[in-house]
Amino acid sequence: MSTETFKQRFVLDTSLFVTEEIRREDESLEEAVLRLLDLIAHARLNLGISCYVPPTIHDELTTMLEARGVAEEVYAKLNTWVVRKHPDRYGLEIPANVVYSFVDEMSDRVDRGLRVSEEAVRRAERASDEPLEDHEHKTEVDAVISDLRDKYRGAMRTGVLDSREDFDLLILARELDAGVVTEDRGIIDWTEDFGLRYIRGREFPDLLEQYLATVDPEEKRTID
Repeated sequence: MSTETFKQRFVLDTSLFVTEEIRREDESLEEAVLRLLDLIAHARLNLGISCYVPPTIHDELTTMLEARGVAEEVYAKLNTWVVRKHPDRYGLEIPANVVYSFVDEMSDRVDRGLRVSEEAVRRAERASDEPLEDHEHKTEVDAVISDLRDKYRGAMRTGVLDSREDFDLLILARELDAGVVTEDRGIIDWTEDFGLRYIRGREFPDLLEQYLATVDPEEKRTID
């Protein structure tokens, strides 16, 4: 069977590598990432499938991996098989409707953030500065502030493009006509506006295995 039909490009999000959904039973994060990178290598060599990350995503990912103490082998394979490429931020045209939708979305988010803040102020007025019964140093006001932070973050950030890393990911995928691989709900929502195909991170290892097995059933066994 010709491998021409399999030649695809994917742009990978940080969430693909760190989600527990790609791990097998009793598999550590390091083991899961190494297995994923081996799959990417086999797909590149046998099917011509290319995987990319913007440098901003690469930096974010390596910072997270360093915090988790993974071995140097992970970075070596990551830098070998996943291509770092800057998106063409100046040459790529973005439909005006995408910008319009983003402005409209952020306006709605600001209103939601204000409602969350107003509710917290009213609760704080009724709260006491006395320490909570089950916490020696935390007062009711502290609890209100903590709750405000969580709810405000959810109102303003969940399901929206909230970082340059997310934007770089979408721009690069549009530039390369590539599929987006992510577990981030906000990025998935925006792939529709950018006219991009996507796949959930948890599904990506199985996708590569199926591609490899279709071309050569022996390939799947070599990476198990």
